[in-house]
Amino acid sequence: MSRVGQQPVQLPEKVTAQIDRNTVTIAGPKGELRLDFNPDLTIRQENGSVIVERPSDLRHHKALHGLTRALVSNMVEGVSQGFRKTLEIQGVGYQASMQGNSLQLRLGHSHDVIVEPPANITFDVPQDSRGTIIHVDGIDKQVVGQVAADIRGWRPPEPYKGKGVRYSGEYVRRKAGKAGKR
Repeated sequence: MSRVGQQPVQLPEKVTAQIDRNTVTIAGPKGELRLDFNPDLTIRQENGSVIVERPSDLRHHKALHGLTRALVSNMVEGVSQGFRKTLEIQGVGYQASMQGNSLQLRLGHSHDVIVEPPANITFDVPQDSRGTIIHVDGIDKQVVGQVAADIRGWRPPEPYKGKGVRYSGEYVRRKAGKAGKR
């Protein structure tokens, strides 16, 4: 049995769920998300919660059961609280700044990198961080993670000096480098 799939997803105040055939629409104070799920599964709303059920104990259905429940749970959390990924920039001269809604990155390339935010995504560079911290905020967990990964992809942390863009709290294993001449 899927332990994740068995748990109902509680709907907080101001969050509504609408289920129409193979589509679930979750609306809340931060926005609205919609998910097309597998027609083998059944999703129903009961007593202020969303319940996902599977037709059989086949391995495929068990996998879809837990996945679908987790996706619905992330949608509910996204429209009620939102998601945030924090990135840190390390390296001399490396920094980020806001240019309207866009993010401008100076990462040692011959040009500045301009990152345009997709729909429902916002960037924030705190003033007290001197351009070394970037917050990526949004309501869709998958999109927030992908945008953060794309920003990190412009200059991943290198193992010798640790320069680059990393996730907050990410550990970068350092290498010793060359031994000096004798």
